[in-house]
Amino acid sequence: MAANIIDGKAISAAVKEKVRDEIAHEGLKVELAVVIVGDDPASRVYVNNKKKACEFCGIKSYEYALPEETTQEALLELVDTLNADANVNGILVQLPLPKHLDEKAVIERISPNKDVDAFHESNVGRIMIGNYSFLPCTPAGCMELIHSTGVEVSGKECVVIGRSNIVGKPMAMLLLHENGTVTICHSRTHDLAEVCRRADILVAAVGRPNFVTVDMVKPGAVVIDVGINRLDNGKLCGDVKFDEVSEVAGWITPVPGGVGPMTIAMLMRNTVTAAKIQK
Repeated sequence: MAANIIDGKAISAAVKEKVRDEIAHEGLKVELAVVIVGDDPASRVYVNNKKKACEFCGIKSYEYALPEETTQEALLELVDTLNADANVNGILVQLPLPKHLDEKAVIERISPNKDVDAFHESNVGRIMIGNYSFLPCTPAGCMELIHSTGVEVSGKECVVIGRSNIVGKPMAMLLLHENGTVTICHSRTHDLAEVCRRADILVAAVGRPNFVTVDMVKPGAVVIDVGINRLDNGKLCGDVKFDEVSEVAGWITPVPGGVGPMTIAMLMRNTVTAAKIQK
């Protein structure tokens, strides 16, 4: 019995439509500033996709493309200017930054009310205690995909592979807020396959192509693949070996077309939330 495919493109389109309607209905003026330093090709693709989504939703987006050799001082100065600009509702600094820049210092400089990526320490702390305005875009998108299956998180065994600050840790918190029983796995986990096989909901965010194989998945499980990896032949693939896992899972996200589009849809939602808070 092949798995149901969770269509991230369709679900993200519905989220963006909702955002667009909300902006139009409430007559909101929403502006997002996107800062990109250097010319990382993947970052460029993301920024262009964000611009397209903004256009669709009725959000005005400004791009600040800075040269690779931009200094820390100049970047922080730009962030300060955007923080002070009352018209700018959201500030997004595209990561990764060039090696000579201090990412942590840049994120901490963004006003928590304009931090639409929800990476600022105060926003991270709010997620921990469950009193948040913004959620990090990728974990929030994953939750939407899980909800779309109709599978209730409450009481389920949930396993997250990966403990990054951007996906793994907040993902575990969001599952916990919905009363899932959560295990976070990482490179030191003993018998990873055994732990994963217990999962009713399995989220793979490890950044290694085809890492999750069929022997690691419980029949009927919901499998959310956050990974996006480019193989030597140029093809994109996730962290999950899709062809074999989709034979046993109950629900699965494809790569591309699963989590990716959701991340951008959630960014649009966060930007509108920011505009409302500031208003």
